[in-house]
Amino acid sequence: MIDKEWMKMMHRNLYKILSWLMVILWMGLIFYLSHQPATESDQLSGGVVDLVIQTFERVLPLIHLDWSGFHHIVRKSAHLIAYLILGILVLHALRQVKLLSWHSVIGALIICVCYAISDEIHQLFIPGRSGEVKDVLIDSVGAIIGVGLYEGLRILIHKIRLR
Repeated sequence: MIDKEWMKMMHRNLYKILSWLMVILWMGLIFYLSHQPATESDQLSGGVVDLVIQTFERVLPLIHLDWSGFHHIVRKSAHLIAYLILGILVLHALRQVKLLSWHSVIGALIICVCYAISDEIHQLFIPGRSGEVKDVLIDSVGAIIGVGLYEGLRILIHKIRLR
């Protein structure tokens, strides 16, 4: 018969591994998207922009908007959202190794900012792409928001459980 404590330990270890696997997979997705030459990257984001515009025009046909800067907004929003998710995933994985609350927050932010910097350096070697300091800042803001959301929800859930 399998011991209950052994099963709990195995479950916790598997959960830790899965948490870090999610971080690695998400970083891999960011790397993959960053590794696309500029023409492919523009086609991908252009397709997203076209889909949003077509959807908006179908839902609200009487409203006419100037979409000229929308492509740029979509590209920068993608940076923010990708690193918001990365911040959540990294903080969650660090929490699984039982770091103190503020250690895991600082650690998550350091990991995310270092990855953002390495991502922009990586893009220097991709045809038509460039490394941008402003993208590192946008990525960092996304990570800060993700970590903040995770912490806020954790605190809220903790307070609800105490009631």
